[in-house]
Amino acid sequence: MALTLITRLRRHRSVRVGMDLVEVADVAAALASPRAARYLELVYTRAERQDCKTPSGSFDPSRLAARFAAKEAAWKTLGEAAAALGWHSIEVVRARGGEPSIRLDARAAEVARSRGLKRFSVSLSHEPAYAAAVVVATA
Repeated sequence: MALTLITRLRRHRSVRVGMDLVEVADVAAALASPRAARYLELVYTRAERQDCKTPSGSFDPSRLAARFAAKEAAWKTLGEAAAALGWHSIEVVRARGGEPSIRLDARAAEVARSRGLKRFSVSLSHEPAYAAAVVVATA
């Protein structure tokens, strides 16, 4: 199994992995603050905000935390050049089947191309206390 993985990885000129862990309580605190609307608009795209609403219309802090972690993990795959990108440059979207994926805006895509990265895969996980994301970027 390990040899098969190594063989597959050698086919790609570039493989980058980013991981991030977020405390759900930190996001819940941001949502409870007087500046919650500003936080939501600054960090999350309209589609991300919509995707993280509960049936009652409130925001699910664990789902938001997972998206925050995914953005951070994706930035880690892009390296130092990602520091100039805004929060909306990296978006977590869901396919019809529900699986998440990463969408890059034009600036983020250019950074990815400059690093030889074309494909991004993301895995999200959230529990009551923490949310995590792993992003694998390949050529």
